[in-house]
Amino acid sequence: MGKKTLWKPESDFFLQQILQNISVEGGNMAQPGVQMQGPEPYGAHGPRQQYFSPYSWNGGTVLAIAGEDYAVLACDARLSEYFSILSRDSPKRYKLTDMTVLGCCGFHGDVLTLTKMLDARLKNYKHEHNKTMSCKSIAAMLSTVLYYRRFFPYYTYNILAGLDEEGKGCVYSFDPIGSYEREVYRAGGSASALLQPLLDNQIGMKNMQGVQRLPVPKEKAVALVKDVFISAAERDIYTGDQIIINVITKDGIQEESFPLRRD
Repeated sequence: MGKKTLWKPESDFFLQQILQNISVEGGNMAQPGVQMQGPEPYGAHGPRQQYFSPYSWNGGTVLAIAGEDYAVLACDARLSEYFSILSRDSPKRYKLTDMTVLGCCGFHGDVLTLTKMLDARLKNYKHEHNKTMSCKSIAAMLSTVLYYRRFFPYYTYNILAGLDEEGKGCVYSFDPIGSYEREVYRAGGSASALLQPLLDNQIGMKNMQGVQRLPVPKEKAVALVKDVFISAAERDIYTGDQIIINVITKDGIQEESFPLRRD
């Protein structure tokens, strides 16, 4: 048998002619007189860049309902990122005073920074004025704090619940840059799109005709909160593990927990 000879590109006359007529400019292989179409390869104009995002989404859901002489604020305890659960015991409620509770979720780093700042301001106010700041005043202060960071906002969903000067329940909802309003009920966070329609139907009586709008009793509000969180945990992967319910009355804040699904 004869010796096998491997084919080499240099031995092909036509291939040599093609290679001589091709020039490489800016990462594109272009034949003289012919304009190449399409984008240039990634990284042709410089090194590969790595970009840092200052925000992260850690999930969580908060909900608040205001009654005649009470307010209810509920949240879940799951702290997650993408498809990983970082903690199963990270409640989103923060007690500010004996009559005011803040529900805060979103980017956990901003949540901790914001709540620590509010706690420091409330302590300073109490030392200077020898009294506790009211829920209405706390809402105004929180709005100022959020607006101050409007060019680099806190990535948080904030709902404030408590009692006003007349002893009635009050709920304040905020947007990321400080706009706020007083409401009867509000849901925020990852499962807000699931909870808000249920609250509109059961408490707001939206899209109903011929129904008598009566104040919601405290027991019914707590039972409703449990039901809507159980439903949300079935559909939202960022809500689960357990629900923490804070009931605010003139006697103080009562807290209870209720298990949710853990998967």
